[in-house]
Amino acid sequence: MLKELLETHHCFKLVCGAGNEDIEEIKRLVYVYAIAGCRLFDLSANSDVIDAAREALDLARVYDAYLCISVGIKNDPHVNKAVIDYERCVNCGLCEEICPQGAIHYAKVKKERCVGCGRCWRVCSRAAISYVAEEKNLDDVLPSIVDKGIDCIEFHAMGLDEDEIFKKWQYINDNYEGLLSICISRSNLGDEAFLSRIKRMIEQREPYSTIIQADGIPLSGGDDNYKSTLQAVATAEIVQNAKLPVYLILSGGTNAKTSELAKMCEISFNGIATGSYARKIVKKYIDKEDFWNNPQVLNEALNVAKPLVDSVIL
Repeated sequence: MLKELLETHHCFKLVCGAGNEDIEEIKRLVYVYAIAGCRLFDLSANSDVIDAAREALDLARVYDAYLCISVGIKNDPHVNKAVIDYERCVNCGLCEEICPQGAIHYAKVKKERCVGCGRCWRVCSRAAISYVAEEKNLDDVLPSIVDKGIDCIEFHAMGLDEDEIFKKWQYINDNYEGLLSICISRSNLGDEAFLSRIKRMIEQREPYSTIIQADGIPLSGGDDNYKSTLQAVATAEIVQNAKLPVYLILSGGTNAKTSELAKMCEISFNGIATGSYARKIVKKYIDKEDFWNNPQVLNEALNVAKPLVDSVIL
């Protein structure tokens, strides 16, 4: 069971991206990280994505892994998609160059690859890029996904719309009996409001039936240093100090240094979720045309993926 994995305090979670619906990329990411030792995978709430992940696990001959699907609310950065205004765009190529997902090509956005990280928006000098939210309608996606036998649902409780957050949270609780995860950051909340929201969300749930994914700076991963992961550790410390009956996972800027820094700060975590950095270090390998036919490509991908997984599970 997933709870048993969390209780080892050595759970590595690969975040494929709540907005990432590139089926082939998902399949390759899950395949590489499953062989590298990952046993928990965070996926978009998309039946085809779930099927691709399961196919990858079968190919990797890994039969003890768990799948978590992510859903959010309007304005949650994890489900935003970049949109380019072609009246402003001068086709300078900066957005394509900086996109970690390879989601922009010749000033065209491949929506299925965009994860809403905001990097293209920050480098655009023409203000030609904006974002639209593509959150999932829970009535449409949840029943069929639950029927697939997923192991956890993660709800991204970002933003300030309390009514929307708690309406959707109640819907998930009413329609899924398994382990739930709350991905939450302090980006728009002070520490007191941050904890207050968590406490309200778990008050009707059984002890240790909820994961709190402490999201330091959402979608900020990419660099392997202590500074990048500092806020993830600081956010986790706030949750830990509250002594709540929950499992604790660190995310948001996480990398190979996260476990070390968390232990230095005496954070007793159950796992670490890594997305941007984990995808970045294997990208050039999983993008190769001969990925499935060239064992050397897989070995090179494993040479960078396995030390990251081992930084948590060992």
